[in-house]
Parts: sequence; structure tokens; C-alpha cells
Amino acid sequence: MQVILVQNEDNLGKLGDVVTVKSGYARNYLMPKGIARMATPENVQEIEARRVELERVEHEKLQAARTRQEELDGRRVTIRARVGSEGKLFGSVSAGDIADALTADGIEVEKREVRLPIGPLREVGEFEIGLHLYSDIDVNITVVVEAEA
Repeated sequence: MQVILVQNEDNLGKLGDVVTVKSGYARNYLMPKGIARMATPENVQEIEARRVELERVEHEKLQAARTRQEELDGRRVTIRARVGSEGKLFGSVSAGDIADALTADGIEVEKREVRLPIGPLREVGEFEIGLHLYSDIDVNITVVVEAEA
């Protein structure tokens, strides 16, 4: 199925590109989220006519992500959790916990932006965590997990 992209999408293409994807991916993900439309001649003409406006919106998103990258670069966030006698957490520190801690610290971060390649944190210590803010914009932060008093 051919679709035209209404915004940039990682691993797929840039705004205005006509790409071929599986029909289920287009119907169940791309179209409901407003990322793409069917590549009919009418839709292609409409996207080309609105291209300047859509590129401006994409540019604003990119600038906002770069600003957030500068604010987050090298940031340390501390999370307190209940710990057993051997330094293992009773639960775990998830992506949502890290996003909530950063949001409480003054920078809006969504759970889906936090990258935990080894899974939730289950021990006390310092961990380098990646945040994916926008396509091609990633930043690393340090998460410190400490025992509650």
C-alpha cells in the first residue's frame, strides 16, 4: 500500500515522501496517528500545497527538541526507592518513574522517550540512560537510584 507521509517518521521517511508499507501498518498505525494518508492524487496535491506549513510545524518541533536536549544534557536525577539488605530494590525503577522524576525536576519528558536497553533498574547505583527526544536527537542523562531513609 502506498501512503504519503504528513510528518517525518523514523526509519520510514520524511514529510511528503510517498512510501510503500504493509496495509495493516498503514491502517492500524500510520493513518490513525495522523502520520500518513493514502497516496491518492488528491492527497498528494493537498500535502504538496500544505508542505510549507507542515515543514514549519516540523521545524518548530525540531527546535523544541533541541532546546530540551540542551536542558537535559548531562543532567542528573535522583530517585529514592525501597531497598533490601543486599542493595536490590523491592520493586524497580521504570521508564515512567524516570519521566516523572524529570518532569518534577522542571523538564517535561514522556515515558515513551526514555530508553532502558537493559530493562527496568533493579539495583542501587548510577546508571546512564538515553532519552530519544526527536528523530536524530538523543541525549544521555544520569539516573541515581538511592535507598530510602
